[in-house]
Amino acid sequence: MASASEQLAANMNLGVFSKAKELQKRLLFTLMILVVYRIGTFVPIPGINIDAFQAAFGSGTGGSLFERLNMFAGGAVERLGIFALNVMPYISASIIMTLLKGSVASLKELDKDGEQGRKQINQYTRYLTVFLAAFQAFGIARALQATDGTVIDPGLFFQASTVITLVGGTMFLMWLGEQVTARGVGNGVSLIIFAGIVAELPKALFQLFGQNQTGQITEFLLIILLALFVGLSMLIVFVERAQRRLLVRYPKRQMAGGKQFGGENSFMPLKLNTAGVIPPIFASSLLLLPATFGQIFVGQDGAASGIAGTILAYLGYGSPTYLALYGLLIIFFCYFYVPYVFKPDDVADNLRKNGGFLPGIRPGQRTAEYLSYVLSRLTFIGALYVAFVCVLPELFIAQQGGTVPASVAMLIGGMSLLIIVSVTLDTVAQIQSHLIAHQYEGLIKKSRMRRRNKT
Repeated sequence: MASASEQLAANMNLGVFSKAKELQKRLLFTLMILVVYRIGTFVPIPGINIDAFQAAFGSGTGGSLFERLNMFAGGAVERLGIFALNVMPYISASIIMTLLKGSVASLKELDKDGEQGRKQINQYTRYLTVFLAAFQAFGIARALQATDGTVIDPGLFFQASTVITLVGGTMFLMWLGEQVTARGVGNGVSLIIFAGIVAELPKALFQLFGQNQTGQITEFLLIILLALFVGLSMLIVFVERAQRRLLVRYPKRQMAGGKQFGGENSFMPLKLNTAGVIPPIFASSLLLLPATFGQIFVGQDGAASGIAGTILAYLGYGSPTYLALYGLLIIFFCYFYVPYVFKPDDVADNLRKNGGFLPGIRPGQRTAEYLSYVLSRLTFIGALYVAFVCVLPELFIAQQGGTVPASVAMLIGGMSLLIIVSVTLDTVAQIQSHLIAHQYEGLIKKSRMRRRNKT
């Protein structure tokens, strides 16, 4: 039997949406923020010869660092926009702070202090974001100066202005993301990354078909790439909607007047991929840091030497080391991040307080242990699935020996598809939740009016 929320969701239509004024305001606000973001990707940083840079970028001399950043930034790196760093420094800072919360005693105490402690930790995350953004911006400035003709007036002033501009763009995007989360629909940071990828996806597909017409890509390879694109999209939709439902029972209670309350059954849904898109984003962010570090030590010929050159060689896009680390980091972050999304102890405690229990499982600690057991098994399957989806396309493209440009490969790769599908499903689910809440409010108002009329 369908639950009340499922019945309401089945009855939703455009008429219900037209009456949900609050949801309309949230959607309009979200769209406005995304438009501001897209405009910012076209505003270039000062002191750059755009034509010379785009020629170097198109020839591949910009390096895989620029190509990887360009995918997340919605083409802002290709145009050297003020949002070229996107929100990646913020994501990297969040990873570091999450790791520190599990090992530093003072941060543990702050995390337990409730809302005030979380605000303080968020402030530390912002400080760390500024540092990481400045570090990456300096690496980009150094790499730009090493490319002939790209910088109009190389020197310390150019490096300082580039760092200030890119750091300011990142902090502004971080603020926009927070505004979307609070006043819009969906997770702001995820939507910004999603908007950047979606905006560049048609261009990548057009470039792919164009290379097929010029003979750079064979029809057989084009068919394989499109089949991989469609097949992975279907797999992602199927797995992201997959759930393990645990039956939860609530015993009947005797109320005043002889009436009985409760005695209903419900389900606790556990997603197969509980961590969502966070693990591949975390993994990519960490792999970008060594590449940025290597770019700081590039020479006048645009190449790095010594340890920096070795780092760039081993972590080059499509290299065996890069793919192996990428897959392992995804699996690690799946296991690492899930306990922050779903806390078995808290769930078991809430069930016990509300009188609910899992059939055959004693409430309390035994329930928490059972939930941890089920979650660990689901996470194992989910981690392998995410690693497979993200690594397989890049492994296949790497085997083509550079036939498919990295910019095209990244935009039609597994992580891009995972982000697009997951963020879309999550945003639609939140819109549906707002509509259901609106319908509940309407039912409550009607019930109150009926009571007033009777009295």
